[in-house]
Amino acid sequence: MSASTTRYPQAILVSCEIPWDENEDLLEDVFRRSVQVTLQHFNHLYVFGTAGEGYAVNQGQFRHIVDIFYEETRGDDIHPMVGLIGMSTPIVLEKLQYAYDRGFRAFQISLPAWGRLTDAEVMTFFRDVCGAFPAAQFLHYNLPRAGRVLEARHYRPLVDALPNLVATKNTGGGHQRAAELVSQVGELQHFLGEGNFLQGCLYSECSLLATFGSLSPHKVKAYFAAAREGDFPTMLALQRGFHDLLADLFQALAGESKIDGAYDKLWVRLGGFEQMPLRLLSPYHGFSETQFHTCRQLLESKYADWLPD
Repeated sequence: MSASTTRYPQAILVSCEIPWDENEDLLEDVFRRSVQVTLQHFNHLYVFGTAGEGYAVNQGQFRHIVDIFYEETRGDDIHPMVGLIGMSTPIVLEKLQYAYDRGFRAFQISLPAWGRLTDAEVMTFFRDVCGAFPAAQFLHYNLPRAGRVLEARHYRPLVDALPNLVATKNTGGGHQRAAELVSQVGELQHFLGEGNFLQGCLYSECSLLATFGSLSPHKVKAYFAAAREGDFPTMLALQRGFHDLLADLFQALAGESKIDGAYDKLWVRLGGFEQMPLRLLSPYHGFSETQFHTCRQLLESKYADWLPD
């Protein structure tokens, strides 16, 4: 599928994390600065994925952060996106209406997770959300937390029915899912992670969901540039580097498992944005300052060239 028939442009997509103080109040100045720092490297950015704690905020927090994010993403060639995580269609639509009225036109949606949706219910959800805002564009965040993962065959009827479903985020499934998505539903722009981006690029155009955009923006951009040039040896070397980096960081964290946002806030701090707190909204726990310093020592001793200047 050529770029001319893809519904959304090829890009690097990065998440903006939300900083909280010890009372779980937004650190507004820190958040504004973090968005500004992100825009120094990337122009496709979003709030309120899993990493951005989109599942955790109340309506007041959601609206306040959406307002700030809108103010900070004005300008030429900036492409902001708002994540909409909810346990029901009405909750998703309520958030969507507010962000749409504020001025956003690109959104991420994931399936309601309280009960696993049937195929018919998946179609109903997408029709009720995407169909209600035909002038907006939607990316589907495809992850196991939603109760089911959509494969290429599941996207085909959605693509045929909904012209404003334009993209997906798929970081799991390895080579097989990347190949099937890109080959079989190439109308959608598929944002793949560092671990499966190369595999998708073997088949056609796809995009990069950059887990390490904040930690190593120059390596992320080099990976994406190599893809656009068809330079697979460089891509392979960088993919191995991302894999080894992640494996070493996990080992330094003693294999401790936490929700996504804990890792992403740690990557932001490790990338040099020292103002980002590691704490998460209740009930989830972030990493400790001791763990941060352990990871920082690892990076400085073994991955110095991966850190931004």
